[in-house]
Amino acid sequence: MTAPGTHLAPERVAIIGLGLLGSSLARAIAAHLPDVIVSGFDADADVRARCAAIHLCDQLHDTPAAAVADADLVLLCVPVGAMGDAARAIAADIPPHAIISDVGSSKASVLAQLQAALPQHDVIPAHPVAGTEKSGPEAGFASLFHQRWCILTPPADARAAAVALVSDFWRALGAHVELMDAAHHDMVLAVTSHLPHLIAYTIVGTASDLEQVSEGEVIKYSAGGFRDFTRIAASDPTMWRDVFLHNRDAVLTMLQRFTEDLTALQRAIRIGDGDALFDHFTRTRAIRQSIIQEGQDDAAPDFGRRHD
Repeated sequence: MTAPGTHLAPERVAIIGLGLLGSSLARAIAAHLPDVIVSGFDADADVRARCAAIHLCDQLHDTPAAAVADADLVLLCVPVGAMGDAARAIAADIPPHAIISDVGSSKASVLAQLQAALPQHDVIPAHPVAGTEKSGPEAGFASLFHQRWCILTPPADARAAAVALVSDFWRALGAHVELMDAAHHDMVLAVTSHLPHLIAYTIVGTASDLEQVSEGEVIKYSAGGFRDFTRIAASDPTMWRDVFLHNRDAVLTMLQRFTEDLTALQRAIRIGDGDALFDHFTRTRAIRQSIIQEGQDDAAPDFGRRHD
C-alpha cells in the first residue's frame, strides 16, 4: 500500500465476484495498471474454472478469505443484495489497512451493509455507470469504463486519503469520477437507469403475454424501439431484482412521477391534443442530443448497427 496521504494506485487489488464488471475490472487493471497484482474469487466454482482457463487474474482463489488476505483495495462485484454476506465472509481476513469498495447500482443500502460488516475499515462505495446486457467472465472487456462516469458515495466522515486512492484508481482505468451523497445517487439512478430497466422488463413481458400476438410475430416484426427494449430486458435478473429491492423508495418515487406523466400523455392521445404530444416529444428529443454532446453515446444511426 502507498504511504498515507499519497494518491497512487494500490499494490494489490482483490476482486470478489468475477462476472461482467469484475472481469472487466481485472482486464482494465491489467491494461492500465500492469504493476498491480490482482487476486480474484467467485462463489461459483464453474466461474472460477472459466476464469482460470482465460487467465483472468494474477491469482485465483477458492475462498474469499484467501483472495483478500494481502489486499490494499477490495472490490465487491456481487449483486447489491449479497454485499453484506460478501463483506462478512472476508471480515476476519481482510488486512486492517485495506479499503473496501464495490460496483453496485444502489448506494445507500450498500454503504449501510458494508459499514455494518466492516466497521473498522475505510468503506468508499462506487458505481461505475457502465455495463452491457451480457454476463459472465467472458463478457468483460478492458475498455468498459473508458470515458464513463464512476460515482463515488463516501460517508461524510471518510478519510480524504481513502477517497483519493479510490478516485485515482478509477481515473487510471479511464473513467470520469464524481462524488455524490448516497441518497442523492439513488434518486438520480432511479431516473436514469432503474426506471428505464423496469419499463423495459414490463414492455417485453407485456408483449410476450398478449394472446392476440404470437411470440413468433413479436420476434419477427420487432421494430427498433421494441428491439432495443429487449436488449435492456436481457440484463442479469439477479442483479436487477436486488437493485429494485434495495433502492425501493427512490424507484417507487420515480415510478409514481412516471405514472402521472404517462397518464397525461394518455389523456392527450385520447382527446387528440397534438400540440401537447408534439411539445413533449420535442423536449425529450433534445435530451438525446445532450447525451451525445456529453460523449455518453454515439450519434451513428441505429446505434451504430451494421446493415450489410
